[in-house]
Amino acid sequence: MDFPTIDAYVGNTPMVRVQRLLGESSNTLLLKLEGNNPAGSVKDRPALAMIESAEARGDIAPGDRLIEATSGNTGIALAMVAAIKGYSLTLIMPDNSTAERKASMAAYGAKLILVSKEQGMEGARDLALKMQANGEGKVLDQFGNLDNPEAHYRTTGPEIWQQSHGRISHFVSSMGTTGTIMGCSRYLKEQNPEVEIIGLQPEDGASIPGIRRWPEAYLPAIYDANRVDRIVSMSQNRAEQVMRALAREEGIFCGVSSGGAVAAALELSQSVENAVIVAIICDRGDRYLSSGLFDTAAL
Repeated sequence: MDFPTIDAYVGNTPMVRVQRLLGESSNTLLLKLEGNNPAGSVKDRPALAMIESAEARGDIAPGDRLIEATSGNTGIALAMVAAIKGYSLTLIMPDNSTAERKASMAAYGAKLILVSKEQGMEGARDLALKMQANGEGKVLDQFGNLDNPEAHYRTTGPEIWQQSHGRISHFVSSMGTTGTIMGCSRYLKEQNPEVEIIGLQPEDGASIPGIRRWPEAYLPAIYDANRVDRIVSMSQNRAEQVMRALAREEGIFCGVSSGGAVAAALELSQSVENAVIVAIICDRGDRYLSSGLFDTAAL
């Protein structure tokens, strides 16, 4: 008998119905629980795809050092896949990322380099490319690597279509690298062009882990504006409020960007009828405990 390794369990995550937060409504709100992936987030999918595709092309081989700029979830996912497949990994991230994220990366054996909060993800991305130019490793580049959205086109999108029995009418996803929304949009629109794709970005001044309002010069190369029908700007307070409500009222323990996606879905539900809305829950809330967001005083 051939027993699987842990990478075989990336994907095929559950999708569940919201019971209380929607209130009385003709709509159905379904949440795709990506925190159920082995390393705990939706980023397990592109992390595995980017490494396996690069191997298949002969771009990398076990023993190589990989480099990636990350705000957290991609780094943790890449660290897991690197551990499975025998790669060394250097991750570059802003120093204001939560302690749980840093500790998780280190637990998988990754080397961490921190840039300042002011340098942010833009500075982390610049440093990754500089290190590659200096021969210190190979950058996978989640922001420009087509294997990122392709992973969602091949797996996340088809799962959502199947799990919603083809009834999905609206899809809501936070946008960071934009890989999730790009791949899912492509697949879902192929099945039904009427599915509305809604992207979430933070309001000006909001700091929601994992999603960004990118300066034009740093807009991910994989992003195609034509694949998003509408963009919603989300306040940090509202995203955190719904994140806590999901844990207390639905038993769904997730991060801030997921709270924002559900907040956008709830707002959407006020203006549509008989809709089947799907939102991505991209990770688990235990990555944010040290931030104090779930403390009693914050309720």
